Amino acid sequence: MSQADAEALLQEISAYLKTEDVTQIQTALEFSRSAHEGQLRQSGAPYVTHPIAVARILTPLHLDAHAIIAALLHDVVEDTQVTIEQIAAQFGPAVASLVEGLSKIDKLKFETKEDAQAENFRKMLMAMARDVRVILIKLADRLHNMRTLDSVSPHKSARIARETMDIYAPIANRLGLNTIYQELEDLSFKYLHPNRYAVLSKALKVARGNRREVVSKILEAIGQRLEANHIKAEAKGREKHLYGIYQKMQSKSLAFAQVLDIYGFRILVDDVPSCYLALGVLHGLYKPFPGKFKDYIAIPKANGYQSLHTTLFGPFGTPIEVQIRTHEMNKLAESGVASHWLYKSSDTQINELQQKTHQWLQNLLESLAQSGDSVEFLEHLKIDLFPDEVYVFSPKGKIFAMPRGATTVDFAYSVHTDIGNRCVACKVNDELVPLRTELRNGDRVEIITAPQAHPNPAWLGYVVTSKARSEIRHALKTMHLNESARLGERLLSQAFNALGLKLQDMDDAHWDRLLQETGVKTRQDIFADIGLGRRLNMVVAKQLASIGETISSDALGNAVVTIQGTEGMAVQFAKCCRPIPGDPIIGIIKSGQGLVVHTHDCPTLRKGRGSDQWLDVVWDKNISRTFDVSIKLIVANRRGVLAKVAAAIADADSNIENVNFSNEGEYTATYFTLQVNNRLHLANIMRNLRKIPEVVRIARLKNAG
Repeated sequence: MSQADAEALLQEISAYLKTEDVTQIQTALEFSRSAHEGQLRQSGAPYVTHPIAVARILTPLHLDAHAIIAALLHDVVEDTQVTIEQIAAQFGPAVASLVEGLSKIDKLKFETKEDAQAENFRKMLMAMARDVRVILIKLADRLHNMRTLDSVSPHKSARIARETMDIYAPIANRLGLNTIYQELEDLSFKYLHPNRYAVLSKALKVARGNRREVVSKILEAIGQRLEANHIKAEAKGREKHLYGIYQKMQSKSLAFAQVLDIYGFRILVDDVPSCYLALGVLHGLYKPFPGKFKDYIAIPKANGYQSLHTTLFGPFGTPIEVQIRTHEMNKLAESGVASHWLYKSSDTQINELQQKTHQWLQNLLESLAQSGDSVEFLEHLKIDLFPDEVYVFSPKGKIFAMPRGATTVDFAYSVHTDIGNRCVACKVNDELVPLRTELRNGDRVEIITAPQAHPNPAWLGYVVTSKARSEIRHALKTMHLNESARLGERLLSQAFNALGLKLQDMDDAHWDRLLQETGVKTRQDIFADIGLGRRLNMVVAKQLASIGETISSDALGNAVVTIQGTEGMAVQFAKCCRPIPGDPIIGIIKSGQGLVVHTHDCPTLRKGRGSDQWLDVVWDKNISRTFDVSIKLIVANRRGVLAKVAAAIADADSNIENVNFSNEGEYTATYFTLQVNNRLHLANIMRNLRKIPEVVRIARLKNAG
């Protein structure tokens, strides 16, 4: 069998490659056969049948000699003693680079199978960004594995099918490889839902026979009408793929008998004006379904796909789905990004598709660089491959394709990372809307930015694009580190003051020696470690001043930190006691969190010091921001008492952030969260509240969090 396949492969490549390329591929074929000698697939067939089959899947795409050779050798590094260096020596660095991009990372040890899988994807997509042929070969490899999945255990075949459905089929779709995409989906469906697949495929065969006559009548009517209107066109019927029919049944809760449009029709014409002329003719022949027309010529899909789609009332009330496109658009729809090799033309559509693909790959690389681990990146990728799209416009009329469910924040990041990071508000169709607003087809979106703005962690709860998610995480991480570094520098400066020294006096030689001893790259990293509680400020101060190397945390009592009240993530105010200026306070440095400020009498502190680092802290004298504070009022149940309380709070120049009630018979316990400037401000508010006759008791809460 392998010999016949090998001959078929050589015949196929001889049709479009030069003689010297064919000779080299013949050499690679023998090399692969020799390397895999004695190895069998799980089906019992010689292993070499697999790389030959992979190469044959690629020949209809007219891939070059390097890609075909890499397809023949893609498993030799993983499964045999052959090294990348040997491949480079015999077939050149270009082939070696492709094979390396396709080889799994077996040498590294991962904690879980998911981590290993994610890292392999990560490696493959990095290689793909350098050379898109890597993914074309990988898709062909996966397609042949799916075709031969019968010999694998049901558990393993279901796992492979799920992976194919989640990752490989969407990638094929994203690259416009329609034929490969549909076959991958159908085969995944077969192994994920074998019973449903069997029933549906049998029903489709029966329906095919029953509807043959209807299809030929419709084709004849379409052909005649187009000819009568002097439109040169090629009309043909096409059967929808099995998984597409199943999806329709699932989404609309239909039985198979209710899915009437299992057949579609494709009209191929010479140019774009003829597409629209043909559409008008068809709408005159059969009535169109309202709202079922899509113009992907004016607004192409992200994978470069262009076509007019319309659904018509056919004879006997049967819905007919029709695609109208040019011959060039059809080539692109079938082979997508591979059109570059297939047609070797200067076609602007193909060039645009290459640019879009390159941009998509670059965005993937950016999120790869910013995501902390491979599993997180894989999640980003899955989000990015979400197929459903909405099309929105910038104020200047530029079209953006966004995944369904995308919000205004997603749009901001798709325009530019800086626009996303500085986003403060948004207008959709000239109306101000919340940032979490989901976008709809045809929306005109304008982002309003501010120079000092920065991403909000809450955005992660509603963004759907991988670019937005990874950029927000990266920005927050950077903000946190910068804030921690600023806090760390202040803590270190306080420690130096306690030693009677100044941080500014430490020259580069001191810092270089400290960085060398600690193995840390920059002094900024040292500051951040101190701010996050990973290093003791006094220990670092003594190391830096070369006075000593270790000191107990008790020695830190001399260092007093000034709290300015404007800190962000690096300095947090404990929600259990809600400290406000004027309260005696204490700071606890928690590892990885930074400095958490509590009141001296906070109930949480009674649980013991533990391993956390305690610091004396004081309020800065010039704090101008407001702080949240919790109070409890016991009030008599009288009409209008809440209005009186609210008025008294407003008179004292405070805002009510939150209010809760609980009934206690004749009285009501009312819990307020108020915004105050300091203790004096709170005392004024409480004085005002005590003047209300219905107020029985009033107290500040120290364990309200």
